[in-house]
Amino acid sequence: MSYQAAAALQAAIFARLTSYPALAGVSVIDAMPSGAPPGSFVLIGPELVLDQSDKSGGGAEHRFDVAVISDEAGFLTAKQIAGAVSQALVDAHLTLAGADLVSISFMRATARRLGEGAVRRIDMTFRARIAL
Repeated sequence: MSYQAAAALQAAIFARLTSYPALAGVSVIDAMPSGAPPGSFVLIGPELVLDQSDKSGGGAEHRFDVAVISDEAGFLTAKQIAGAVSQALVDAHLTLAGADLVSISFMRATARRLGEGAVRRIDMTFRARIAL
């Protein structure tokens, strides 16, 4: 097992989301800013990596989170952005430096209100299988 493709996967995800037409105008970040910006944004979050090596070679399964955070009223805007994120990533053909992306799929999502209910957050978990 190797964690060697983690940075390449994150870079490919970032590139895909920032260039995806349905997400034009939506900020994509990988660290929560101090004093969250107003509006809606996408946050590339934590990941869990599992060994998927076999006799044919090295491999890894990356389970990573992408969050949509929005202060827009209701869940509609957050759900529309989350839908675009999912559409951008599921079965995407991403190019990784030093590794091959075998597949990328959606696992689950959780939508909730934060604090006093003025902010909505949708956490989505995706699975990327990588051959090294």
